[in-house]
Amino acid sequence: MRVCLASTSPARLMLLRQAGIEPLTQSPGVDEEALAAAAAVERGSELPPSELVLLLARAKAADVAHRLAAEGSFDGLVIGGDSMFALGGRVYGKPYTPEEATRRWHEMRGATGILHSGHSVFRVSPGAEPVEATATAEASVTFADDVSDAEIAAYVASGEPLLVAGAFTVDSLGGAFITRVEGDPSTVVGMSLSTVRRLAAELGVRWTDLWS
Repeated sequence: MRVCLASTSPARLMLLRQAGIEPLTQSPGVDEEALAAAAAVERGSELPPSELVLLLARAKAADVAHRLAAEGSFDGLVIGGDSMFALGGRVYGKPYTPEEATRRWHEMRGATGILHSGHSVFRVSPGAEPVEATATAEASVTFADDVSDAEIAAYVASGEPLLVAGAFTVDSLGGAFITRVEGDPSTVVGMSLSTVRRLAAELGVRWTDLWS
């Protein structure tokens, strides 16, 4: 059975490959900032992280799933995800700039935050409407309290934290600065594999049938 990852995230692609799945990848045509802003206006306040990551994951997966359904030949699963990091009541997406990444790391040093991850899986079959299953997952992350300013500067200079939620990774250079993870560790990488497996089962698909 085929799998399409509705994302260009290298971390999510790596996770699936490590789990024995070689997916197609398609970039979803979703304006995440505009979608989040519209949802906040409709609600009258910003969405909590667990709701926002699910909203964005669903939008990205739906965009790709309906595109593939319209082509008529795809038979398999479309997987979409989104992640955000919350610390001290604030929600952090990607920092993008070295200055912002540095500021966040000074705040995160010695602290514990929550990584929220939204998941949307669509079963796409020729001649049928796509069917969706969704869920969120969380994992807490504790950062070392002795990370020096020089180490933070070097990590930021590597470029790794600039384009990842929360400005850190657990599976690469940032892993040495993290002392504890509670929850599905793959959630912190970008997608909870156990959650995606459960959603696939809800859609009548056995996880092992997705192995390449």
